[in-house]
Amino acid sequence: MHGAHAAPAAETFPTEQNPRLRLIIPAVVGIAFLMEQLDSTIIATAIPEMAGGLGTTALRLNLAITAYVLTLAVFIPVSGWFADRFGGRRIFALSLLIFTVSSALCGLSQNFEMLLAMRVLQGLGGAMMTPVGRLVLLRSFPRSQLVTAMTYMTLPAIIGPVIGPLLGGILTTYLSWRWIFYVNIPFGVLGIMMALRYFGDIRGDRAVAFDFRGFLIIGLAAALLQFGIENIARPMIPAPLIAAVLVAAVLLLLAFGWHARRIADPAVDLTLFRLRSFSVGTLAGGLCRIGINAVPFLLPLMLQLGFGMSPIESGSLTFVSAASSLLVRPVAGRLLRLFGFGHVLFWSAVAASLLIAGFALLTPQTPHLLIAAYVFVFGLSRASQFMTSNTLSYADMPSAQLSGATSLGGVLQQLSVSFGVSLGAMFLGLVAREGAPLTPEAFHHAFLLLAVLPLLSLPGFLFLRADDGAEVSQYRLKRS
Repeated sequence: MHGAHAAPAAETFPTEQNPRLRLIIPAVVGIAFLMEQLDSTIIATAIPEMAGGLGTTALRLNLAITAYVLTLAVFIPVSGWFADRFGGRRIFALSLLIFTVSSALCGLSQNFEMLLAMRVLQGLGGAMMTPVGRLVLLRSFPRSQLVTAMTYMTLPAIIGPVIGPLLGGILTTYLSWRWIFYVNIPFGVLGIMMALRYFGDIRGDRAVAFDFRGFLIIGLAAALLQFGIENIARPMIPAPLIAAVLVAAVLLLLAFGWHARRIADPAVDLTLFRLRSFSVGTLAGGLCRIGINAVPFLLPLMLQLGFGMSPIESGSLTFVSAASSLLVRPVAGRLLRLFGFGHVLFWSAVAASLLIAGFALLTPQTPHLLIAAYVFVFGLSRASQFMTSNTLSYADMPSAQLSGATSLGGVLQQLSVSFGVSLGAMFLGLVAREGAPLTPEAFHHAFLLLAVLPLLSLPGFLFLRADDGAEVSQYRLKRS
């Protein structure tokens, strides 16, 4: 009976019935992505002020960052099941409400323990918010319009890590560290109202049982993996213990693989990787994004510690890449129509690698205008790679598997950000002399090492066929 009703729904898209939704739905989902991305980065520049206000140490406050990303890692895998069971509109609005209320409570925190608890609650809201938002968007647009929709949605995810440190520095300097949390409130309220007004109550198969055992295994594996990655960049435990945590995470992932093959509806559907466009978009694209994601972490450090700039000077220069991201949106669809996913992904990865290596040519004597121009060009390649790989991941995905795909894709996207930051910190630690101040040359060597990562993704992009994602890209095969 359920299947009989599901088929027609798959043929009808809200954006075709109401053209205004072509902008409204991506904008609301984009707000959620921007909030989630900002809260992963904005707190970093405010840590010294927060430590003083809460009577704790800056090192201890790193747990406020870790608690947030750990909660994301644990709960993202099951977000699709909740959306299918209770409806995308309801879960998205509820997650936004949780995120907004917990943001207000973070700002009102009077001690470290309250802040930590509210950051966990905030992570729970963020874990549901972004994958469910992506799911609603994917089910609201026909495949032919997916490039435009994904572009609008991806922009905030690209801009967030870039403006987070700058916005955090400005709010902390001129207002108070509490405003880095209060700034979420108006966006959250607006997003809730818009979602309840304009989102369809999109559901999947409500008969699927919740895989509680699988959720525990994959949740613990994701938490340990995320915790291990976080400790590479910001060590809180000894190195042998970090290695043990990562080994335990890998063993749990293998255990989940064994578990998933023995039940009908696992918490995370690993059969999604059989679809070439999804596996290339998430795995090869993720590998490329690891190298790219390290730049918003390393570049501000080089400008401040290596070149002697102030946080606001540094943030103003790195912010330029957000402006270039806006220019990619109008041309992304045209590039895909002309060249297809494979060529755009391959050459944007090559460009990203060359541009990451090019940061090694910048020196304290380089004019600020030239640095801004270079960051602008890097932003073009970064946005092209992100938008194209994110769109490819869902281009050929059957509607029945979209909820599982958005959950798994969300986990991999989160890990690519964490791996990028951690590898950037690790490479910098390897090339810097212990106990000595960080020099521009140390950063140059770290950038050259990072430039290798996008090149490692190239074989994956070559694995794509010309017709992969063709319904989305509108790429026409040239036949002789």
